[in-house]
Amino acid sequence: MAEPLKLKAKSASPGIASGPAFLAEEPQAPSAAERPDAAAPGTIGGFGALEKAIDISIGELEHLAEGADAESRDIIDFQIEVLRDPTIAEATGARMQGDENVVFAWVATLDAYIGELEAADEEQMRARAVDILDIKNRVLGALAGTPIADFPPGSVFVGKDMEPSRFLAHDWSKGGGIALFAGSTAGHVALLARTKSVPMVVGTGRFSAADGDPVSVDGNAGAVILKAGGMLIPPLAPAQAPTGEMQIASGELRTADGVPILLSININDPAEIDALDPATAGVGLMRSEFSVTSIADAANEERQLAIYRRVLEQAGDRPVTIRMLDIGGDKPLAGLEDLPALSPGPRGIRLLLARPEIARVQARALLRAAVFGRLSVMLPMVTFPDEIDRMRELFREEAEKLGRRALLHRMPPIGMMVEVPAAALMLDTFGSAAFFSFGTNDLAQYLAAWTRDDIDADAGKAAPAVLRLIAQAVKLTVGKPVSICGDMAGNPSYLPGLLAAGLRHFSVAPAGRHAIRSAIIGLNADGTRAAGE
Repeated sequence: MAEPLKLKAKSASPGIASGPAFLAEEPQAPSAAERPDAAAPGTIGGFGALEKAIDISIGELEHLAEGADAESRDIIDFQIEVLRDPTIAEATGARMQGDENVVFAWVATLDAYIGELEAADEEQMRARAVDILDIKNRVLGALAGTPIADFPPGSVFVGKDMEPSRFLAHDWSKGGGIALFAGSTAGHVALLARTKSVPMVVGTGRFSAADGDPVSVDGNAGAVILKAGGMLIPPLAPAQAPTGEMQIASGELRTADGVPILLSININDPAEIDALDPATAGVGLMRSEFSVTSIADAANEERQLAIYRRVLEQAGDRPVTIRMLDIGGDKPLAGLEDLPALSPGPRGIRLLLARPEIARVQARALLRAAVFGRLSVMLPMVTFPDEIDRMRELFREEAEKLGRRALLHRMPPIGMMVEVPAAALMLDTFGSAAFFSFGTNDLAQYLAAWTRDDIDADAGKAAPAVLRLIAQAVKLTVGKPVSICGDMAGNPSYLPGLLAAGLRHFSVAPAGRHAIRSAIIGLNADGTRAAGE
């Protein structure tokens, strides 16, 4: 068993507590099947929906205040006062007049408030920032129907910081403590912890732990003891290698003539990560739009972080490629009524660049999630090189903001889906793309001039043209990692042509792995059948 690790910290509330760790930065990220009815399409409306969410939040806070002591009541009253502050509503309304969606207008208004507090000279003012963050996330939870859940009694809360309302909603009578990577001895949670004699330390620095690991908090000496062992996580880390640059795992796959092939899975939902078996190289495509289904989700950085973190941590040391929101056209985002409901229309990267408030929240969540695994980010529907350059700049800007807030993050490799014929023909001009992945569904659609709902569409008829285009495009990738994640990758009948085109990394639906694996081992790397097959 690993030796216990003792970390120096700053005492915020005296006392000693031991219990299983609760990792606060991993809130529940329900699967699509588990999503509440309140998050169904059409529930996120205009300013009226925001007003209703604020009223729900005020009601929740008033319920917390019932029977609370004077100091707790003062903190809750402050949060209620902020929610009722007319200047907050006016600032939100002003952003809406600038053609900003109501949910993102609310987020931007509160983020600006948080930024001002975090930049204050006085520690007491900086400590107030978490109070406003608490309000922002509570209202977003009410909008999406996903309130912040409590954690098990007797646990040691581990996280960057803690919201006052979360402290007040928890039953501390069964023990437990608090260990914060950052935090403040002048913050409201520290004040509440001293009032209720809950042992608490702050400023530990980020450390590794798993949910349920035994942890001790020494609020007298200012220390945290990780009884299962652990380590401090460096504040900065280099970017990971792109998805294609990976070693063949113990469950390696080779063609009949010995050429290594990578086989990954496509997932639409965090729960599908359970299908990642030892013989699978990783997640070649996670379609984030199937987990971020409403405008409230798209505006909720913490919820997105939880979704991505769950997938990355379960993938372990295997790479995960998450595609940014491919919304627009035939995939509208519930609650953003001005998106076109039917194709054609702005979609994918063009829509994200046109609505940067959506892209910035997702970029921050992905940057923060990248420290938990081997993340690569894929951009959807890229047509021109400057679209990648503009999105990379947006990521750099958000990384700088996270750095100023001392939030751990890492810049992931950023690549692109190859699903627009104009891009496929010009891949040698996409110098800033870290990797390429062919999306054959849209590639076939645009090559054959079909619509998604065309009853006469026949993928088989378009396949020869798609295969020829892929073969030409692979030659233009100039040594960068390249894969295929569209439906053709999971169809054994197309495998000879894809191998002959030079593809060596296939990402398929979990149900299609076995058929593709069996087909690969019966073929040579040039697509010809092995002797005896």
